This record gives sequence, C-alpha cells and structure tokens, in this order.
Amino acid sequence: MKKRTKISISLLIGLFFFIIFFSTVPLFHSQKTRTETETESAQDGYRAAYHFTVPDKWMNDPQRPIYLDGKYHYYYLYNKDYPDGNGTEWRHATSSDLIHWTDEGVAIPKYTTPNGDPWSGSAVVDHENTAGFGYGAVIAIVTQPSTDGGKQKQYMWYSTDQGKTFQFYNSNPIMENWGTDFRDPKIIWDHEAKKWVMTLAEGQKVGFYESNDLKSWRYMSGFMTHDIGLIECPDLYVLRADDGSYKWILGVSANGKAKGKPNTYAYWTGHFDGQQFKADDGEPQWLDYGFDWYAGVTFEEGPSDDKFGRRYAIAWMNNWDYAHNTPALSDGFNGTNSIVRSIELKRKGNGYSLVSQPTENLDKLIKHTDTINKLEVTDDTTLDIKGDTYQLEADVSWDQIKNVGIRLRESKDKTRHIDLGIFVAGHVSYLNRTFTANPDHSKRFQESKAPFDKDKKYAHLKVLVDKTTVEVFIDDGQAAFSSEVFPNLDDKGITLFAEGGTATFENIQVKHFNSIY
Repeated sequence: MKKRTKISISLLIGLFFFIIFFSTVPLFHSQKTRTETETESAQDGYRAAYHFTVPDKWMNDPQRPIYLDGKYHYYYLYNKDYPDGNGTEWRHATSSDLIHWTDEGVAIPKYTTPNGDPWSGSAVVDHENTAGFGYGAVIAIVTQPSTDGGKQKQYMWYSTDQGKTFQFYNSNPIMENWGTDFRDPKIIWDHEAKKWVMTLAEGQKVGFYESNDLKSWRYMSGFMTHDIGLIECPDLYVLRADDGSYKWILGVSANGKAKGKPNTYAYWTGHFDGQQFKADDGEPQWLDYGFDWYAGVTFEEGPSDDKFGRRYAIAWMNNWDYAHNTPALSDGFNGTNSIVRSIELKRKGNGYSLVSQPTENLDKLIKHTDTINKLEVTDDTTLDIKGDTYQLEADVSWDQIKNVGIRLRESKDKTRHIDLGIFVAGHVSYLNRTFTANPDHSKRFQESKAPFDKDKKYAHLKVLVDKTTVEVFIDDGQAAFSSEVFPNLDDKGITLFAEGGTATFENIQVKHFNSIY
C-alpha cells in the first residue's frame, strides 16, 4: 500500500494549526523514558488506554501475527524517522492474551539491503524446514521497492531466534515484478495439497501462487475484483460455519468510496480447490463499515486445537485520506490499532457472512461495572454514568420510531458528541462523528452506514470507547463500525435518545477499563 510517510511543507503547516487547535494536549517531553511518557499520555493525553499504540513516531500496516512458544508475535510497519524521514521497517511486539503487549524492538530494519525498505508481507513458522533454515524457523516474505526503478518485488527474510531478529536471504527477489502493483504477499500452508500458497495484490486482481520451499513460486490463477478500487493486503483462510459447513474466505483491503462502499476489509465466501478461488457471489461483503479499519489481517487462535471455528483479526485505525491528522502527534506518536476481535462464519439466508466481536480477554481490564436494568426513553435521557475508556452494551426495542441510539463522549453543554444509532426510517445502522473533532478535515467521511432489516424492531448494541477511537458491533457483530475520533478530553457524557416514538433500553452495562500502560 502507500507505505511511504514523506512529509511536506503543507503537512507541516497543517500540523502547526492542528496542535494549536488541540492546545490542551500536553507536549511530548523527550527527556522522559518511553514508559513514563506512555503512562502520562494514556492518562492525560490522546494515547489509547487499552488499544495497541506504537511506542513512538509512526505505525501503519499490521502484519499477520504468528503463534510461537506460547505467545503471539505481532509485526507492524514502523517509521522511526517520522515525521522528518521516509521508510518503514518491521517492529515486533509479543502478547499472551492479545490485550497486553511487550515491545520487542525492530526485527527487520529498513535501508540495510540494496532493495529499499520493507513493506507489508507475512511471516510463517516453517515447522517442516521446507526452506532449509531449520525446523521452526520463522520465514518472512516481504515486498520491497527494488532499486530496479522502484518496482515492487518479493524478498525473503528468515529468523532462527524465534522471530526476534531476521536475516536477509538474498539480494535477488524470490518473485520478480510481473505487474505495476505487485505487493503484500500473504502465505498460508494448504494442509490438503501440502504446499505453500501465496495471495498477492496486483492492482484489481488477487494472484494465487504455490511453492514447496517458500523460495520458488509458480503462478496458479487470479481473482478479479470490480468497483472497489486498488486492492491491498489480501487474506485467504478456511472457517467452519455455524451450520457445520466449511467455506473459504478471500479478503482484501479495498477502497469502495467511489461507489458509496466502505474503505475497509472486503471479503467473499467461496471455494478454493488448491489452484483457484471461486466466489459464491461476485459482490463482496464488508467486515467493517467504519472509516478506520484498514490493512486488516486475520490469524488463527494459537492455543486452540480447533483451527477452523473462529479466527482473530486486527487492523490499522487510520485512513490514507487523513493519515497525519491526529492530535496524538503532540504526544510523540501516530499509530493505533483496532482492538483484536474474534470472527466467526454464520449462515445468513442463502449465503454466509462473517460476524465479529471484541476479544473476551478485555474483561481482564474491568475496573468497575455500572448496570441499569431498564429505561423507557422518549427524546433524550442522559445517564449518570460517565467515561472515556469503556465497553457499553444495551438491548433496545421499539414499536414505532424514526431514530434511536446513544450519544457518546458528549460535552456538558451537549453540543459535542458521537452518535451511534439505528435510523429505522432509512433501514440503516450508523456511526456519526460529525459533532466532535475527528481527522477528516474535508467533512466528506463523517457518517458511516450499514444495512438494517426494515422489519426488525430491536437491536443489540455493543460499543468500545477509548481516548481516540469508537468501535461498534450491532446485533452480535453482524455489522461493525470503527472510526477515529478526537473528543475534548473532558467530554465523557452518555445520552440515550429516541426520535419519533419511545424506545426501551434494557440490560444496560458499562464496563470501565483500566489502562494497559
């Protein structure tokens, strides 16, 4: 994807005025240790309390985590020279619960080979020593813009110390460039065919390749996409649906804005026969309808013996349309991930759809819980509950109504807020950040929407609120929204609302979270 983070004069001017606008944010003090700075930022600034954030500088694409020696090993694109210099490298973090993370430093450094900086790719554990670097070696196949005119080619790096550090295999690519856009390789082991399979983003096409040794690759087939722009970060895996059937899932990061579609993770259910993928339907579905769930990756639940019942997913909470518009720059960093979510496959009508939920390990962070059994709401009802780092759940039902939902991070004068709701009259659920500060200065990407059944008269709402993010899961994750928001630090109100009728809110539960820092 757009892996560079080059800064311009216009960006510097924009940053200057943005910092003035958010003058309440404490300046980053370089003389303090990273731990001290992260702790203060989490408490007083714009660093998330329970989402993974880059320790400093810049982060974009997640790389699919691998499970090794009782821990998840997570790599992501990092730029230590941001905002003054270019280039990304693979920084490494580990976790046993996908909530608390330990920074392990840079694993694949930038500008140490003749082939440019490392971009996105994927790492695998070579349990059978197919590549010849030893049983259990960690192999990373990475896109780099070679010195041959900057063409995107695939290179191999390998680790023999459990993924802590990687060695460069060869200055020659393991895959030459066969097209203009040729990046973001995703590697899986095909258990039935007993071979490695790669998916590669090639403009509007996903290319499929096979290999026995991770070094030599052969083209098998391609899958063309339509009306979702340039695709990136492809994903391929199997899930067992709730009816017991198995389906292959092909996912890509895509830009459907021109057609009124999301700019997140598009996917198709279908069948992969070891050579080519055939979709059940040519029109993709979307794992997230918000504006800030990009470059998403899915991965297996490491300790589980059931590899097909569910997967986990994580994404970059930002958008290339406004990637540098964040007040966290004054806290010394720019980069937040979505919460890790579990995804499952459900039968829906004549087809299948993914549903997603926040990882249950979030309950480890509960500080205290507020509960309300039932409230009848006509117009507005402001709760006595306040907060900026919590999970809120509620069941809402109605008979005749136009619009119903919750205002989050509301100011005392009620002029600033984030709206989560069901617009019954329009048959959509939505997340609207218009009425609070947010990164979209163009005002084009303010309200995101997902289809809602016109005959339904109830919904289950679950929302994760953190310092600069809101993630919503409607009806057990049948629709999800993830968006960046930058409310004033003291905007912490919660208001239930109903327009054009009365709504019943039941089983209201607000779990307030401790910080992971």
